[in-house]
Amino acid sequence: MNTFGHLFKLTSFGESHGKGIGGIIDGCPAGINLDLDFIQNELDRRKPGQSKITTQRKESDTVDFLSGVFEGKTQGTPIGFAIWNKDQHSKDYDSLKDVYRPSHADYTYAKKYGSRDHRGGGRSSARETIARVVAGAIAKLILKQIGVSINAFVYRVGNIQVNKTYPELDLNKIDSNIVRCPEEGTAEQMIKRIEEAGRNHDTVGGVIQCVIQGVPIGLGEPVFNKLHADLGHAMLGINAVKGFEYGSGFEGTKLSGSEHNDVFIKTKDGVRTKTNHSGGVQGGISNGEDIYFNVAFKPIATLLKEQETINKNEEQTIINPKGRHDPCVLPRAVPIVEAMAAMVIVDHYLLNKVNRI
Repeated sequence: MNTFGHLFKLTSFGESHGKGIGGIIDGCPAGINLDLDFIQNELDRRKPGQSKITTQRKESDTVDFLSGVFEGKTQGTPIGFAIWNKDQHSKDYDSLKDVYRPSHADYTYAKKYGSRDHRGGGRSSARETIARVVAGAIAKLILKQIGVSINAFVYRVGNIQVNKTYPELDLNKIDSNIVRCPEEGTAEQMIKRIEEAGRNHDTVGGVIQCVIQGVPIGLGEPVFNKLHADLGHAMLGINAVKGFEYGSGFEGTKLSGSEHNDVFIKTKDGVRTKTNHSGGVQGGISNGEDIYFNVAFKPIATLLKEQETINKNEEQTIINPKGRHDPCVLPRAVPIVEAMAAMVIVDHYLLNKVNRI
């Protein structure tokens, strides 16, 4: 199951310490101007070594398009691409060859496949998400043509949380700091919390909030491929994600129905709702309001300190990993969340066009 999507599809390949990561995008419409600078900027937002609070692995993460593009435009044919690995320190993982890291995919991969690539987690590494960012960047270029924008930001790190709702924030400031939080004072506190975790050879988790604006009414299927269900599927497939909620989410359970219902009103711009507890989706279909959701990320499982574990013989042992790792994944996960959201919206946009033929 290395393919994501219904009509706009991404099949990804590659491992963290292999020759590279890449993918094939199928179902992309022809005639899309491929803005290489924009795509590279999206990759730069995800790449390692970009700041003092991320892993110091140094990769340019430059995308190499192999097919499906001619004279700067998509051809409607499969788009093949690769990002070549340059800065693997595979020897850092020699001590992990015969032991299983706590809360990683080491043990489950070994049991499922009978073998595993211990170098950086192989296929289970978050480095695989490079392919998603490339496909998501192309999806964003398609969505730009129909006026859809997607902005994700770090909403919470540990117990440090943004104090305002997203309409009160200037989303243009998301990339103004290294933690990608548009609330300046909160961002400074978040950075200190991540630095503290790093000094203690520990990690910290948090929440990313994503806002999708300008979505046409009518995207989504009524039963098994509801728009919010596909968004949840996309987000829960990202490494380290532990939860997804859209609209009012779990907080909405505290309200009565009369408080929670989004009342319809007629305006000069058409039908709107007074409130948006629904998060832009009703009955699994977009209603034209902003779609917003939260994605919870666990503290990264790789700790650069001693922990108890078992080896391949299922004997108790001690593990003391080496290597270069993020003390907090959230700043680099922002473009990944946006990319997955973009692929879902484009996919449903294309599906909706088919449904209307």
